[in-house]
Amino acid sequence: EIATHMKRRTQRSEVGLLFWLDKIPLTALIVAALALGLAPFTPEPHLWQKLRMLADGTLARPIDFFDLLMHASLPLLLIVKLLRLALRLNALPPDA
Repeated sequence: EIATHMKRRTQRSEVGLLFWLDKIPLTALIVAALALGLAPFTPEPHLWQKLRMLADGTLARPIDFFDLLMHASLPLLLIVKLLRLALRLNALPPDA
């Protein structure tokens, strides 16, 4: 039982630090990133509002920083996942 546990733990660590991201289905991540990134839909998405505030230098309240991190988290994870997929595709041999 201990040997099996250690083998599974070793296999997971060999996959890398972001192995958990590889297990998330791409479609689910796209839907979640769009939903959280664009919420609320009216009058304007919070992510866009907070990025504009950041560019203007008016993002100062702690709640605004939290809101930016919350609404940007899944879109950033989607970008990381897409980059990992692209790197894997480029790493494949030409005849694969």
